[in-house]
Amino acid sequence: MPLQLAASKRRNSRLLLPWLAAAVPLVCGAIILSWEADRSLNTAAVRTSQLAIEQFELILDNVAAAADAVLPLSGQPCAQVQPALLDQVTRRPFVRSVNLIDAGTLYCSSLSGNVSEAVDPLDYVDGQLWLLAGNPVTPDRGLLIYRATRGQASVLSTVDGYHLSNALRMMGSANAITLQVGPNWIEANGKVHQGTAPVSAVAHTQLKSARYPFSVVSGFPAGARWTLIREQYIGMFSLLLLIAAVAGGLCRWAMSRSPSRYQELQRALDAGEFVPFFQPIVFSQGAAWAGVEVLMRWQHPREGLVRPDLFIPYAEDCGLIVPMTRLLMKRTAQQLAACLDCLPVGFHVGINITARHCQDPALFDDCKAFLEAFPQGRVALTLELTERELIQPCAEIHGLFDRLRGLGVSIAIDDFGTGQSSLSYLQQFKVDLLKIDQSFVAMIGVNTLSRHVLDSIIELSAKLGLQVVAEGVETEEQRAYLAARDVKYLQGYLFARPMPPTDFERALRQG
Repeated sequence: MPLQLAASKRRNSRLLLPWLAAAVPLVCGAIILSWEADRSLNTAAVRTSQLAIEQFELILDNVAAAADAVLPLSGQPCAQVQPALLDQVTRRPFVRSVNLIDAGTLYCSSLSGNVSEAVDPLDYVDGQLWLLAGNPVTPDRGLLIYRATRGQASVLSTVDGYHLSNALRMMGSANAITLQVGPNWIEANGKVHQGTAPVSAVAHTQLKSARYPFSVVSGFPAGARWTLIREQYIGMFSLLLLIAAVAGGLCRWAMSRSPSRYQELQRALDAGEFVPFFQPIVFSQGAAWAGVEVLMRWQHPREGLVRPDLFIPYAEDCGLIVPMTRLLMKRTAQQLAACLDCLPVGFHVGINITARHCQDPALFDDCKAFLEAFPQGRVALTLELTERELIQPCAEIHGLFDRLRGLGVSIAIDDFGTGQSSLSYLQQFKVDLLKIDQSFVAMIGVNTLSRHVLDSIIELSAKLGLQVVAEGVETEEQRAYLAARDVKYLQGYLFARPMPPTDFERALRQG
């Protein structure tokens, strides 16, 4: 049945959607994990740079203290002050040598005593630091020189590149870290290079010291992000894979299920698949057409024509019966307008309504729009109250029925005699017509008790001044019986089955 079948979908969509459902959480999760890994790596790079700056400032504090201690000795004879220079080298960690300068000339070294070498202050960054690839004593090992000045007097304290590279190795075991001093930089292997330190592929960070003219450049190589995810977020990544698998499985399961009844009916309503079928109502004398009952059918794209008992109860339960009836009335008006020249004056059109229709004030507008589609008096509209849902009388419903009568709309009770509320409807509502259920008509000539009930209904309607339509007339015997009892209108297979609009128009024009 259509309500138990999924809507038609292309095969490639069915194959693609589960993969897409799995890919969405996987991609989103990967993006989040990547962002978290980047954040962690950036935090690590900044922290490493901060620690490295603290370490290099500690080293420079030592060499600066050594320089400050011997700065007052600048200008004194080298032989006299060299022991003091050696004392600073032995007492101060990280200090490789201490050298005195007077009038721009280095004249005394803790390593070699008397020397004579010109010193250019422009070689030093901010006149304070100079990073060299080596010197004559250690040509293959880096050297950091600290310069302290006071007037014409200067002191140079040096740090062996070993201490610098060792600090870099300790700080940068997992990431790339370099010390940048002016135009030169040193890496963890102790080699000094000219130019700007290379930019790291991931989490590139450069922090400057607030106390000395150097900076630390830190970061991680390409692939560090996924290495971190693999090593530290393996649990989260595994959970992400599980979520993706579950999402894809749920999507596949959901696609294999049929859509809900409401969804299927709503889809059919949006697609305009509910169409009117017409069953003629004839005069018992002469069998000329007096009108039609409009019956709703579902023209399903795959299942074909669907019986009303398979979908009408569901439409009533989920509240879609009102818009479905509105669509039915619009289509009925269009179909009858196309053959208006063949319709007799006062042609009756019966449409079923339920309790939900009576609770919807828009029913009045729907009926008004239907009647306005025809010249005045050409078509008479009858609303047939069904008993699948009990209509509770109230002031609003009575007011609605009064307004409908003002339009010329008649109220009928459908399938009279079978529902529990048929007689109560006669007491509670002002009705114009009774439709005798086919179960009583079928018993004509067969069951005496049912025939007595039928006669009682006909007699009751006559006393109340109500018109009667007998449904389900299938034999000539039934027609004759009803006609003999002044039942004015008949409906059933004896005259015509429910027919689509094209067949109805053809039969109408053929007379």
